[in-house]
Amino acid sequence: MLTNHLAGARCPWRPLVQIGVAIILSVTAATSAGAGGVGDISCLGTAPKSFDCAGRWDMAPGDPNIRLVPDPAEAQKAALKERDRKWLAHCRPVVERDAFGVARYRYSAPGCEFGIGAD
Repeated sequence: MLTNHLAGARCPWRPLVQIGVAIILSVTAATSAGAGGVGDISCLGTAPKSFDCAGRWDMAPGDPNIRLVPDPAEAQKAALKERDRKWLAHCRPVVERDAFGVARYRYSAPGCEFGIGAD
C-alpha cells in the first residue's frame, strides 16, 4: 500500500516566504505611517544563512544632502559689511596681469592673500 506523507514534510521555500512576508509588512507599515517623507530600505544576504534589512526614513522633502541655511539677521549683515569695509581699507586689493596675461591680485599689506585683515 502506498501512502503520501506530504503533510509531515518540511517545505524548503518556507523561510523565503516568511522573509518575504516580513519585508512586505514592514514596507507597508513604514509607508503608511510616514506618508510624505523620504524612505530607503536596503536588504542584504541570503535566506538560508543570513538575511538583514535596514531602513532609513527622513521627513525632509527634496535632496537629503542639501541643508537649508537661514539668512543672517540684519545686525549680522551689518557686522559682515563693516568687516568687509575694514578689510578693503587695510588690504587695498588691486588686479594686475602677470607676464602670461593671467589676472593676479596684489595687496598692500602682508597676510591679506590668506584672508588676514583688519579684524
